[in-house]
Amino acid sequence: MTKEPIILAIESSCDDTSAAILQGQKILSNIIADQQIHKFYGGVVPELASRAHQQNIIPVVDAAIKKANVKKEDLSAIAFTKGPGLLGSLLVGSSFSKSFALGMNIPMIAVNHMQGHILSHFIDEGKPMPKFPFLCLTVSGGHTQIVRIESTSNMQVIGTTIDDAAGEAFDKSAKILGLPYPGGPEIDKYAKKGNIHAFEFGKPKIKKLDFSFSGLKTSILYKIQNNLQKNPKFIEENLEDLCASIQHSIVNILVNKLEMAIKITGIEQLAIAGGVSANSYLRSELVKLAKEKGYQLYIPKFEYCTDNAAMIAIAGYFKYLDNDFANQCETPSARLSF
Repeated sequence: MTKEPIILAIESSCDDTSAAILQGQKILSNIIADQQIHKFYGGVVPELASRAHQQNIIPVVDAAIKKANVKKEDLSAIAFTKGPGLLGSLLVGSSFSKSFALGMNIPMIAVNHMQGHILSHFIDEGKPMPKFPFLCLTVSGGHTQIVRIESTSNMQVIGTTIDDAAGEAFDKSAKILGLPYPGGPEIDKYAKKGNIHAFEFGKPKIKKLDFSFSGLKTSILYKIQNNLQKNPKFIEENLEDLCASIQHSIVNILVNKLEMAIKITGIEQLAIAGGVSANSYLRSELVKLAKEKGYQLYIPKFEYCTDNAAMIAIAGYFKYLDNDFANQCETPSARLSF
C-alpha cells in the first residue's frame, strides 16, 4: 500500500499567515496568525501586512509541523498560494516556499487561492463531499464568483463581479455605520435582531450571471447620509434594522444569481466557499433554498471559510497526484486568473 503524501502548505495572500500539514486528504494541523494592527486603519494596509508575514511565517510553520507530529524530513512537497492577493504578502509565502523546497529537496506546488477555497470541501472529516459537476458560490472580500466544477482540476467561472465584491460591500457598509473592521461579522451580529425589510436600497440590473455591488454601496451611503441630515442619531437609533436590511440586500443578490445559474446549467449540487460563506444569513437562506427545491448543499466548516493553509494543502494534494509541480522561476501574481 502506497503511503499518502504529506504536504506542508503556506497561505499568505492577505493579512493572515497560515501553515498547514496534510496527509492524504486529512488535515494534521492548521495554524493561523492574524494581524490585529489593521483594525486601527479600518482595512488591510499592504506594507504592514507583508512585514507581519515576514515576522510570522517561521513561527507559524514551526508550530504547524510540531502540532502535526511530523518531521521536516517526512514532507513530500510544499504548496503555497501563487495568487490572487496582495503582491507583497504573496512574495513572503512564495519566497519561503522556494527556499524550503530547495533546502529539503522536495517539489513545490503553486496554488490558486480561489480554487483552494472551493477544494476545501474535499478535506476528509467524515462528511459527504460534493459530487461532480457542482456549482460553487465563491464569495470573499475581493471576489464574488459562481464556478462550475467538473473535477478537481477542471473549473470554469460562469459568473463574476464586474466591479466590487460582496465582502467589500459588507466592509464598506460597516465603515459607513461606524463599525470596526472587519465589518462583515459585525453586520451579521447586529442584523440578527433587525428587520430585513426596514430599509430598501438600489438593486443592480446586471444581465446573466455577473454581479455588481458598486451601485448598492452608493445607494446605502446616500440613504444613510440623507437620513443623518434629518436626524444625527439615525444610525444609533436604527443600527440593527440597517444591518439587517443591508445584509438582506447583499445576500438576496447572491442567492438570486445562484438560482439563475442552477436553471441555466441544470446542476443541483451546490457549495459555498470564501470568507463571506461564514455569514449566518447567507447560510440560512441557502439551506432554505436547498430544502424547498430539493438541491444538495455543501457548507464548509467556519475555519475553512476565511483564509487558511488547509485549503491550500488540499488543492496542493490534488496537484501532487497530477504531478503538477512548480519550479524556482515561479512568480506570484496579484491578479492570477482562474
